[in-house]
Amino acid sequence: MSNSTTATTTAMRLLNSQAYWKTDAGRALWEVQRACLGPVVDSRAGRHSLEIGMGPALMTMSAIAHPIRWAPSLSLATSPSTLVCPSDHLALPDRCMDVVIIHHWLEHLNDAHHTLQEAARVTADNGMLVLFGFNPLGPKGLTRQWRKHRSEFPWNGQWHKPSRLRDWLAFVDFEVERVDYCCFRGLIKASYKEGWEALGRRHNLPWGESYMIQAQRRQQNAYVKRVRFSLQNPVPSSSLGATRSGNPAQVHAQQEIKPSSVDKG
Repeated sequence: MSNSTTATTTAMRLLNSQAYWKTDAGRALWEVQRACLGPVVDSRAGRHSLEIGMGPALMTMSAIAHPIRWAPSLSLATSPSTLVCPSDHLALPDRCMDVVIIHHWLEHLNDAHHTLQEAARVTADNGMLVLFGFNPLGPKGLTRQWRKHRSEFPWNGQWHKPSRLRDWLAFVDFEVERVDYCCFRGLIKASYKEGWEALGRRHNLPWGESYMIQAQRRQQNAYVKRVRFSLQNPVPSSSLGATRSGNPAQVHAQQEIKPSSVDKG
């Protein structure tokens, strides 16, 4: 598939998802996800962040000075700080982003693991990679089994278990620090009750509609090579500051010899 065809397909998927985020269910989910992300990034220091998102911008509460949004085409760019390029070939140098967020895109890309690999590549050593996804083990994930024929977002995506994303992250040398579940609501109601949401998030119950994965690059301990010093020949005594020469045993014996008699004139 050519780059132009891929960009067109990705742009269509992004456009088709916009209607969902305008519904009551979509707005409620976005608000909960933003509240879940807030404590993670609101006090995080850094210069740059990248958000590869399906919905409205989430990085509006961070102290990071330069937030960047990604778009598959120039027509979908929302600000001058929008990165327009294929998601599996990010036009950025290695390890330059303090925070990288992938919001539901891994469920709607044919080469999702390539996009994750690129996101890991541009994340700084002390940076954070955040993944949002729909929980296939939540109530709506279970009912989705009967809705596979539906072609609209979000039902038309491939929902991944957190354990599978953990394996993908391990492949790119990232380690999962936390998995937080959010959006605890019924199967029919679009809104959620604050009591249920507080209870579910307090105990981090794995039945939320969505999950947020925090991952960081694995820190490898530096290899310390120990050097062994071996001297094939004895070190000369002069090099140690001594002034005597000769066999040490003979010198010691000479010091022990005392005259037994004194010649008298």
